[in-house]
Amino acid sequence: MDYVLETNNLTKNYGKFRALQGLTMHIPQGSIYGFVGKNGAGKTTLIRLICGLQTPTSGTYSLYGIDSKQKEIKKSRRRMGAVVETPAIYMEMTAKENLKQQSLILGLPSYDGLDDLLKLVGLENTGKKKAKNFSLGMRQRLGIAIALVGDPDFLVLDEPINGLDPQGIIEIRELILKLNREQNITVLISSHILDELSRLATHYGIIDGGCMVKELSAGELEAACRKKVHITVTNTTPLCTVLDELGVEYKVASQTEADIFAKVNVSQLAQKLSPYGCEILSMQEQDESLEGYYMSLVGGGRNA
Repeated sequence: MDYVLETNNLTKNYGKFRALQGLTMHIPQGSIYGFVGKNGAGKTTLIRLICGLQTPTSGTYSLYGIDSKQKEIKKSRRRMGAVVETPAIYMEMTAKENLKQQSLILGLPSYDGLDDLLKLVGLENTGKKKAKNFSLGMRQRLGIAIALVGDPDFLVLDEPINGLDPQGIIEIRELILKLNREQNITVLISSHILDELSRLATHYGIIDGGCMVKELSAGELEAACRKKVHITVTNTTPLCTVLDELGVEYKVASQTEADIFAKVNVSQLAQKLSPYGCEILSMQEQDESLEGYYMSLVGGGRNA
């Protein structure tokens, strides 16, 4: 498999604080890689390192097979566009003026293709309207357009839907999918909105405390997020006894509720519970969510 980005035992210290602790990750070419972690887990630190905004304390990374310590890494970075934390926008300029400014910064020979870029992100009709008068969603799309100047094939987005309303989230989601499917752009996207990531990502990296906890594909995640039956009974003590006899995996939620990770024959279960005077009050099939799987790996706390 070809990888756009690989990191090997990457570490970053800020004084005595270690933001990254031996992080190893692999982003396949053509993927949408969902980068998941709590606040302070190290997501933005990793992004700043690969963009060349900071240098690692130890360890290495490579872009398109070029090691970060080689001079050619600058050439590899030219194939990457990024929106780190907040879009770098000149608020007194129009959308097109912002793109022209980015072209000048990159030393591009002409402004060819800028109108197509505005159309791609849905800002072709903004005319002379200044960016300061744009909605948050429009600014986010302009930030992505600026990152796409120079025709990169690797796009890095740090919390691109943070603070957006539902319509803005849909617009950014559709844009990312369009860039990936039609332009074949590989996307690294960090987000704390895990449900939204599950609508986009083809691969995931789950980070906690600066360490990579798990990397997996969307298919592997789907297999890991097992189906379960949430059952409510009059008493879970006899339920546990019966489920142990049946050799079924389960997890008790309370004195009356439990999750069963297997297909359940309701009649058989009710019959076995009857001698204990235990009744089934309700049963509901559920799928474990990305958020549930994430929490099972890293434990409690606020996501980010």
